[in-house]
Amino acid sequence: MESRPVHFIWILDCSYSMLGEKIGTLNYAIREAIPEMQSVAHDNASAQLLVRVLTFSSTARWHQAQPVPIDDFTWQDIQVDGGTNLGAALSLVARELQTPPMPQRALKPVLALVSDGQPLDEWRAGLKAIDATPWGKKAVRVAIAIGADADRSVLQEFLGNPELPVLDANSPKQLAAAIRWASTAAVKAASQPVAGGAAGTKQLGPAFAPPKLQDDDDDVW
Repeated sequence: MESRPVHFIWILDCSYSMLGEKIGTLNYAIREAIPEMQSVAHDNASAQLLVRVLTFSSTARWHQAQPVPIDDFTWQDIQVDGGTNLGAALSLVARELQTPPMPQRALKPVLALVSDGQPLDEWRAGLKAIDATPWGKKAVRVAIAIGADADRSVLQEFLGNPELPVLDANSPKQLAAAIRWASTAAVKAASQPVAGGAAGTKQLGPAFAPPKLQDDDDDVW
């Protein structure tokens, strides 16, 4: 049986507030998570995992624009630049969740949002654009809040499901664990077909909820 695509899109905050240890840890964590993503993909032969990366700061841009099979994916470090225009990023993602370019036979996409701040633009317009697309409604969504200044209410609204908590990453150790979880658990959830094609995020219960992450004693953001 031919495999069905699972589109995984990282949506990454690279504003100036991410400068230093945060951006360094994020780059390291995603690079180290790639083998685990490959392992999950190999365990599910009926799904083909395709990865893209979108960054947002003063503008939003595709860091990896074309969907790349996870076995061929190589992480290129992102750099910090400017403010936190989340709405622009979500609007770009929404364009990719139409059919086309998304194939009708795809499995649920994964949208993994990582941010440490508060949006500076009209982010709700971008979120509404995602919610208005067929695949946006079905998407498995993950949100990771980096540090105390991250606007968790925005991230919770992005999730669109009160049963799915935002994953807190208040230290390098927690961020690495959060990225690892998002890279694997979300892919597993997305790889399971949903009868009737109903909204994927709405049907994900507490079993999909992020775990409690251990913190570092002396290194907190």
